[in-house]
Amino acid sequence: MSLEKVKDYLQKFGLDGRIRVLEQSSATVELAAQALGCEPCRIAKTLSFAVGGGAVLVVAAGDAKVDNHKFKEFFGTKAKMLSPAEAETLVGHAVGGVCPFAVNEGVAVYLDESLKRFSTVFPACGSSNSAIELTCEELERCADHCRGWADVCKLPAAEN
Repeated sequence: MSLEKVKDYLQKFGLDGRIRVLEQSSATVELAAQALGCEPCRIAKTLSFAVGGGAVLVVAAGDAKVDNHKFKEFFGTKAKMLSPAEAETLVGHAVGGVCPFAVNEGVAVYLDESLKRFSTVFPACGSSNSAIELTCEELERCADHCRGWADVCKLPAAEN
């Protein structure tokens, strides 16, 4: 049902036809990269956090990790990930398919700077076996309730 909600949402942008429904699971960065035949770093993982009594999504590169200091500086609170049950209830998508499209009202979406290294990235589309390839500009344009770019992650030491 979440995948259908995302298809309907992306139709407004003329992007619904680009959604890829995969034969295998894409619920983790590694599985998604394998299923899509791309590097794990190009998977746009959507992380869900509790901030100010609500939910905030941060879409980051697959190889990026949340930097607690940067997160606290940006959001004014410690990074606390939502539980799978909280994510599904507050965001509207189950873990493994959490994405920045067709999210519940009141959910703020931020795109992390770690994505800007790539010409295209692959966010999920509401299910544990779906994805779409988008440029960063397309992602910014169609991410639901997008509040813009944030710098709250760190890259592996080799890429800093």
